[in-house]
Parts: sequence; structure tokens; C-alpha cells
Amino acid sequence: MKIRGYEFSLRELAGSMGDFGTLLPLVIGYIVVVEMDPASMLIMFGLSNITLGFIYNLPMPLQPKKVVAAIAIADKWNPAMVQGTGIALGFTWVIIAFSGLVNKLVKITPKPVIRGIQLALGITLAWSGIKMINDAGVALGLIAIIVLILLGKNEKLPASIVLMGLGIGIMFFQHDMKHIVQFSFSFPHFTLPSLKNIYEGFVLAGIAQMPLTLSNAVIATAALLREYFPEQADQKISEKKLMLNMGFMNLIVPLFGGMPQCHGAGGLAGQYYFGARTGGSAIMEGLIEVGLGLFLAQSIKNLFTIFPMSIVGAMMLFVGIELGKLTKGVDQEGVKSLFLTTVLAVVFNMAAGYAAGMAFYYLVERKKGN
Repeated sequence: MKIRGYEFSLRELAGSMGDFGTLLPLVIGYIVVVEMDPASMLIMFGLSNITLGFIYNLPMPLQPKKVVAAIAIADKWNPAMVQGTGIALGFTWVIIAFSGLVNKLVKITPKPVIRGIQLALGITLAWSGIKMINDAGVALGLIAIIVLILLGKNEKLPASIVLMGLGIGIMFFQHDMKHIVQFSFSFPHFTLPSLKNIYEGFVLAGIAQMPLTLSNAVIATAALLREYFPEQADQKISEKKLMLNMGFMNLIVPLFGGMPQCHGAGGLAGQYYFGARTGGSAIMEGLIEVGLGLFLAQSIKNLFTIFPMSIVGAMMLFVGIELGKLTKGVDQEGVKSLFLTTVLAVVFNMAAGYAAGMAFYYLVERKKGN
């Protein structure tokens, strides 16, 4: 069904699930370890998805900020610290966007470095998927991989829908769902983190998050949107808009118990691979998340922790492979910059890869000029 350019179909629904591999593990960590309120997190995340879907009418990836999530979960932060970090970063993104700094960074970032960041993300996602399959169950992981190979991008029977159905079926088979599923009504509550939470969160995690956001959530995501949707993206997308999206979202969402949010090339690749082509995918995903938060908040922790993660791992593996295909189009002179960017981004982090790739590229260009 199409409504004014928004498509609501099985294919779009399948695409909306394409980034669950990067979403679920961090959401589970926030709920189980940090003890954030599931209702607030899911409802605010869902509303953000719905808003982005209506504004852009394109698949617009929305994910937890990975560095913030990793540090918060590893150090067992309290929810106020996570919310404070989101607000601090929200202010930062708005300032950077309006200052014009993001446009300057985009102009000086060469294609080999962008492709290197995307390839590094692909390798990281694929390796994480393999480890998830190994830890959660190889047999089921192999079955999921076979389903992905056989169905591919089948629009009538999308692989992600089949896998989600398989996962839910296994949950019902292995567990007594009567004691797990509890219907109740929940709603986000306004919470204002202290200035101390905002400051400490920014120092402990926000600063480390910034290079990843600039390289992946802004530059790499914008480049990928233009590759997937060249006509629409040129009119609707700019790095400044992506930065402002994240700025305003993170100024509002944490005030109602939500987690820090950003875009991401990996999430976009996953959505596109599994079928997302319009804003309908984001709207449907958002409605599902809002529904889960409103009516199943008491059960979310249990449901998420018993879902077969081998299936999620298989989906992450294929998304990683999809991202790896994007290295085409880099000439021989740029391959070295791409390779250096990729290796350092995988071994250390995206910021190190980005900085090294940029330095090497311009050093080579300078030598050529002499």
C-alpha cells in the first residue's frame, strides 16, 4: 500500500528490521545493566523513527550511540548519567551544525577515507555477528544463514520477517510465555538530569563518541544515502541536516527517559539490504516500538533476553558483507588510504582510522604536487 509516496508493505516492514542486529544488543544492555526504563526508551525511540520517516520519506537509520552505550554498560552507569550524556551531545551537535564546521569536514574528507570507514564498519559488524552466532548457538546460526542465502531479497517472503518469526516461534517453544508476557500501560516521564550528570557524561563518554559520530553517523551515512537514493538524497539530505537531526533528538529524547541516539551507515545498509526504500519502513518500525513500550514494557526485559541471538548474529553478518561491497569505485591511488583507514579503524577505533586515513591521503597528495 502506498500513501503519498510512503510505502507500507511486507518489504518495508522487513527492511525496518534490518538494523536490529546493531540495535538489540545495546538496548538489552541498557535495560538489563543500566536499568533504564524500557517504556521510556522504546516509546521515545519509536517516536523519533516515526518523525524521521515522515520528514524524509527515506530509510533513515536510528541507533543508540555506540561509544556511550558501551561505556555506560561496561561501567554500570545509572540512567541519569546516560540521559545527561545525550543532552550534552545534543548541544554539541547543534553548535557544530550551525557553526559550519561539519560542512568543512565534509569538503576535506576524500572518498577513499569514507569507503574505509564503511568497510571497517562492515568488518566489525560481520565479526560481531560471527561471535554472536558462536556464543548463542552455531546450529541455529547456520539455519539463519541458509534462510538468508535462499530468500536473499525476496519481496514476497522477506528473509528478516521469516527469521523474526522463527525467533518468536523458538521463544514460545522453549519458554512458558504466560509468565513472561505481561500486558500493562506505561508512559514516559519527564526527567531532568543534573548539570553534574551532563558534565560527567560528556567527559567520560561524550568526547570519545564525537569522532565516531562525525565519521560514521554523518559523513559515511550521508554518502551511503546518496549512493542508495541519488535523486531523493540530493534534495533532502545534507551532513548538516543529519547533524541537526541528532542535535535536536538528543536535546529532547533524554528528557523523557530515552537513550542517546544517532544515525549510522551500518544501520542504513541493513535496512536497505532487507528491503527498506521509503519512510514507511521507519514509520512502521516506530509504531512497533511505541506499541511495545506502551503495552509490554513490563515484559520487554524478559522478551529481549530470551530472543535467539544467533538469528541476530546472522543478520549482522550479512549486513557487514553488504557494507564491504561498497569499496568499489576507489581508484588505485586511493586504495592505500582506504586500506590504512580500514585497518586502524578495526584495530583501534573509527576516530583513529579516520585521522590516519586523512593524514596519509593528504601526505600523498602533497608529494604528488611536488
